[in-house]
Amino acid sequence: MCQMGNNSLLFKCCITLFIFFHCLLCVICQNCTGPSCGRGAPSPTSPPGGNLTFEDRRIAVVYQVIQDFKKKITEDPQGITKTWVGPNICKGYTGFYCDNPPDNASAVALASIDFNGYNLAAPTLEGFIDRFPDLALFHANSNNFTGIIPSNISKLPYFYELDLSNNDFSGEFPQSVFGIKDLAFLDIRFNGFSGTVPAQIFVQPLEVLFINNNKFLQKLPDNLGNTPVFYLTFANNRFTGPIPPSIGNASETLIEVLFLNNKLSGCLPYEIGLLKEATVFDAGNNLLTGPLPFSLSCLEKIEQLNFAGNLLYGQVPEVVCELGSLLNLSLSDNYFSIIGPTCKKLVDSGVLDLRKNCIHGLPEQRSATECWWFSMYRNHWPCQYPPWYTTCIPCKAPSHPVHGHQHPRPKLGSKRKLLSYAALSRHGL
Repeated sequence: MCQMGNNSLLFKCCITLFIFFHCLLCVICQNCTGPSCGRGAPSPTSPPGGNLTFEDRRIAVVYQVIQDFKKKITEDPQGITKTWVGPNICKGYTGFYCDNPPDNASAVALASIDFNGYNLAAPTLEGFIDRFPDLALFHANSNNFTGIIPSNISKLPYFYELDLSNNDFSGEFPQSVFGIKDLAFLDIRFNGFSGTVPAQIFVQPLEVLFINNNKFLQKLPDNLGNTPVFYLTFANNRFTGPIPPSIGNASETLIEVLFLNNKLSGCLPYEIGLLKEATVFDAGNNLLTGPLPFSLSCLEKIEQLNFAGNLLYGQVPEVVCELGSLLNLSLSDNYFSIIGPTCKKLVDSGVLDLRKNCIHGLPEQRSATECWWFSMYRNHWPCQYPPWYTTCIPCKAPSHPVHGHQHPRPKLGSKRKLLSYAALSRHGL
């Protein structure tokens, strides 16, 4: 009986093990996702996109980067991300653009991203723009991006344009841009950046630098004039101190510069007159004082010259009014007291604005009492330069006509788009 009992127990154990392994096999099959299970889902070792077919392997590489960023988007009022589906990134994904990369003319790669005006929101761009190995441009004007600018962006070999204007970035000036060796266009206007602007930015090989409408607070760097940029905007910040004489070093490159609406002080350096390529120079609404430098007569290409809303005084130099390209000379809201016949003609033609000054005989001037008080207390705003400095004319001889032989002045209004003034608008350029 004992032997029979043992055999019965052994049989029951075998039946139990058989049922257990059978159930286990069913569970494994139900959860199987590999190719051997006969299902279509990709295995864990499958490349991004699974069974999707991409135009080029470089496009396949960035597919998952886009999908990961899509999950981080918290606001998408225009439904932009609804187009970010499937393998046709180059022609189907709104905001993404492809081209042939510099290292392989037969390949196709994602070359630029343009999110201008999409009003997308995301807590960070880290892990996004720095993961596109062939990216050259990133434009994201008028969105709600925040966080930090990825430091790894400096490792992108073809990157040269960065536009983060009109977003919600804050903190210090983005240090990561210094590592981008070929960066030519940097636009961070209309954000909440604060603190100081590193002097290093003025030796970067930039062509465009827009930092207006932030919260930068500092004296203008002494090396400002070493910048090779063509278009430069400091407007609507809290910059202080004088315009440095080094600005004359930018004589061959600087075309448009905006200093307006800051707290700049001191006298105007005669080196401004060295900017022979300049068409726009705007330092309106500051605390600049002293006479207007005669050297401004060397700005032969200048169209827009604005010093309105300062503490300037003395005469308006006739040689400046003789500039043949002038379309607008704004000197209103100062304390000028003398003008000559050439300047008077510009007032009559609407080119020269001298309202709210101390010039006898012109309409809309300050009261005599206000002008007297200023003359008594203007020594509170001393000029850092000797008197001869103001009358110095650095160009050899003015090439513009002398009195009585002037050529017809161009019609009011520039025929070309003034890029620096366009930067004062939040949306686009």
